[in-house]
Amino acid sequence: MRIARAFWILLTIGAAGCSPASPPGDAASGSAPAAERHWGIGIHGGAGTFTALDLPAGGVAEVRADMERALMAGHAILARGGSSLDAVQAAIVILEDSPNFNAGKGAVFTRDGKNELDAAIMDGRTLAAGAVAGLHHIKNPVLLARRVMENSPHVMMVGDGAEEFARQQGFEMVPESYFRTEQAWQELQRHLAAEKGSGKKGTVGAVALDQAGNLAAGTSTGGLTGKRWGRVGDVPIIGAGTYANNRSCAVSATGVGEFFIRNVVAHSICSLVELRGMSIDEAADAVVIRLLGEQKGEGGVIAMDRNGAFTGTFNSQGMLRGHVGPDGKPTVWLAWPEQP
Repeated sequence: MRIARAFWILLTIGAAGCSPASPPGDAASGSAPAAERHWGIGIHGGAGTFTALDLPAGGVAEVRADMERALMAGHAILARGGSSLDAVQAAIVILEDSPNFNAGKGAVFTRDGKNELDAAIMDGRTLAAGAVAGLHHIKNPVLLARRVMENSPHVMMVGDGAEEFARQQGFEMVPESYFRTEQAWQELQRHLAAEKGSGKKGTVGAVALDQAGNLAAGTSTGGLTGKRWGRVGDVPIIGAGTYANNRSCAVSATGVGEFFIRNVVAHSICSLVELRGMSIDEAADAVVIRLLGEQKGEGGVIAMDRNGAFTGTFNSQGMLRGHVGPDGKPTVWLAWPEQP
């Protein structure tokens, strides 16, 4: 009932002057005419209580370089006519391989001193999706999420079962020590001392629109510093932290996952775009700024609509995000007060 009520509130937010969407385009795929599309890719590196001065490891220059490399890896695929799904995956792999973000190599520690990784990916053309959670030995969780989507009848796999599936699929298993970074370890010690806070580096994600008009979204995370009891957040929950649908938009979220799950944030934004005809900015603001803001749910999203319009919307102190379109000129916004 709580989710249903939240969805009803969303449908009524800003309803004045809005009529149900009836955009032009391919009736089967929901994609807009090619002349109206502006293909591109957007990424995020997490949202939270930080500014540019708090950025981890190599600092501002290294974080910016990582994000630009991720953007351009996705752009290269899109520019040669590749799929949005491949572009999203390529960008996230680069961010997972960096120690500067809470995903893959840089994943934060649980209270027990372990690394537990989650990821999801979704194809807006077919609504196919794959998700994994509670991983300990997979270098790039987003790759396993895609394998779940394409090589199994399931949407989500967790823990030991997910890793057994990975072995059967020929994935290289890495030791848990691969994920240990001194910064993440010290972050856990500070958390245990204070019993609060979620750290200074964040979840990563990407959204993209390709030249064929297909949307995709993906997200990857190490969760919350000091989490217990096998806690899983919104990232691998399709519709909460990750969602893509050619009829509306693609969304990747970052923040305090419990709020994003309760409000089905990613799907709610896309529903406002499709059913209320809102722009991607209006829909993201309605959910992240108004709805989550009223509940004190901190975080943000990146989102891209079926025409390629991009937004990075957040209610937290900072959010790392970037975008590149057909011109191949990447833009990265590192933290508040820089704005898209």
